[in-house]
Amino acid sequence: MIELTPNESTVLVVDDLHLNRKLQRLYLTEVGYRVVLAEDGIDALHKVKDVLPDLILLDVMMPRMNGFEVCRHIKHNVKTRYIPIIMVTALNEIESKIKGIESGADDFICKPFNKLELLARVKSLLRIKYLNKELQLKVRQLEDAQIELKKLAVTDGLTGAYNYRFFKEQLQKEITRAQRHKSHVSIVMIDIDYFKNYNDTHGHPAGDEVLKTISALLKKNIRNLDVAARYGGEEFVLILIESDKNAASIVARKIKDLVENFKFKAEETQPNGKITVSMGVSTYPDDAQSFGQLVELADERLYKAKNAGRNRVVLT
Repeated sequence: MIELTPNESTVLVVDDLHLNRKLQRLYLTEVGYRVVLAEDGIDALHKVKDVLPDLILLDVMMPRMNGFEVCRHIKHNVKTRYIPIIMVTALNEIESKIKGIESGADDFICKPFNKLELLARVKSLLRIKYLNKELQLKVRQLEDAQIELKKLAVTDGLTGAYNYRFFKEQLQKEITRAQRHKSHVSIVMIDIDYFKNYNDTHGHPAGDEVLKTISALLKKNIRNLDVAARYGGEEFVLILIESDKNAASIVARKIKDLVENFKFKAEETQPNGKITVSMGVSTYPDDAQSFGQLVELADERLYKAKNAGRNRVVLT
């Protein structure tokens, strides 16, 4: 919890009488508050903008602009609306207090005021303000945590790519969207060639680095609206939105070449001397009409690429 001390808080004292300003400053500085003075309402609005005080002691009866008007200006400003205001008035009528509340005042104190009462009211309002500030901070932290939890729920913990659950939900949505708009959506199934050999030779930490690197290459080389997901093990999958077979083949071949040309650690021990990937591509509605058909066909073409010698893209 925030522990507030007086010397961490700035109080703006607004009064057109020098003696009143001097007295309030004396009371407040004695207990450690920083005090800024304003001689009238216009001066007060300038000081509020420049200083952004933690609390305002605002006289009601002033020339040029009275305290009610000043209060309304402060409370209507997004940057200053939450600054607590104590209106200092010689008037004790209920009508004046109602007018002050309607203007946005948070509390009242009547002249001549008692020093202890003044300090108690200042301390009380500042405590409420900082408790509210702490609450808002906790709310923001909770919102950030909820965003992070949602992200964790749909991403693969190792590679940072989306997980299979998200891929499945998103592809079903994109097929429905493509049906509605009579457009295309393609998927690219990707498998790392001889990955088990690399893992067995260099260990799982080295294999994890390969997975993370390929995931990063995928995410960097697709559009923001497309999806890169880890399908499982050493397999990844792309959803290429509003992309026909030709567009998908361009993306797939570009990624194949990027992986082949990337310098992975100790990749020379692989059977083909490099870390490479094989890919299978399928497109809605040209190849398949449903999620299951689209995935099955892309998977079949992936294994065609494997059987044809690996490090290649198969489209049909």
